Amino acid sequence: MRTALTILLLITLAACSTKDRAIKPTQETVDDFVESNELEELDRARTGVSGDSFRVVNDYYVIYESQRGTYLFAFVRRCMELRDNTFISADQRSDSNWIRARFDTLRGCRIDRIYALTDEQAKELRYLGQGPGDRN
Repeated sequence: MRTALTILLLITLAACSTKDRAIKPTQETVDDFVESNELEELDRARTGVSGDSFRVVNDYYVIYESQRGTYLFAFVRRCMELRDNTFISADQRSDSNWIRARFDTLRGCRIDRIYALTDEQAKELRYLGQGPGDRN
């Protein structure tokens, strides 16, 4: 009985310690998505008063959601700061109501391009690179 409980405990601990490894789309996949959907490139994105958030697509892209719209930010370089929460760089903004491409940063990474997204495009982008059975 004691052996069975020990085995059950070990299985439970092993199941709890495994990470959910979501498949992140590659930079080329997102580039193809931008091109095929003919996303509109913007010079700046309107930010909300509060409640703005972002969702990581991969190391080069994030979906930025504000009360005023949804945007895809492309970074100049791989943004490793998106993975590491131990050091958070302050955002640089020239205006608190706008985020400008080529001038402002998110988590210390310079934003190269900003694209406007619809809600459907943002949803599709979240699941890009995953098969139909991957969203269980």
